[in-house]
Amino acid sequence: MSAPLPPVTLAPVTLILGGARSGKSRHGEALVESQPGPCVYLATAEAGDAEMAARIAAHRARRGDRWTTVEVPLELVGALERETGPDHAVLVDCLTLWLSNLMGAGRDVARACEGLIAALPGLSGPIVFVSNEVGQGIVPDNAAARAFVDRAGRLHQDLAAAADRVIFMTAGLPAGLKTPAAEPRVLKLHGS
Repeated sequence: MSAPLPPVTLAPVTLILGGARSGKSRHGEALVESQPGPCVYLATAEAGDAEMAARIAAHRARRGDRWTTVEVPLELVGALERETGPDHAVLVDCLTLWLSNLMGAGRDVARACEGLIAALPGLSGPIVFVSNEVGQGIVPDNAAARAFVDRAGRLHQDLAAAADRVIFMTAGLPAGLKTPAAEPRVLKLHGS
């Protein structure tokens, strides 16, 4: 278990990217826990099998009583509109599972992602998004997997452009890719 972070001022929107088991969820939790007030966890995972149920249980056990967990596999924007507030921080974990859920449900993924980016300026309180960086490996051998990687890459680029801070996690170590003063906020959406 990592040591608690000293109090930090969170940017309005933080994006944490990293590979599987990179420490991104723990780092996101620590950032949110460094803030005063309650902590809200918007969980996009669904327990489709016993292994995933065990992962979800482990994540829940790691968090303390300060956390309120809201399961939101599809309707992320509505949950953000309900759950964000100036007196507490919100963690969304994770965006790639949300994308997978949208694709599996036959939703318009491009429209959902555009809606998420468009909603950000109207939300209050700091939000930390966690997502798997899936585009650093080989090109997948099937169309569905390639479509997923493409959609995740577009969402990450659009959210990184809209975010105030972007962190990349490797081996439990955070590397700052974008800081609040690093560049102006430019919203550019990629087509589907």
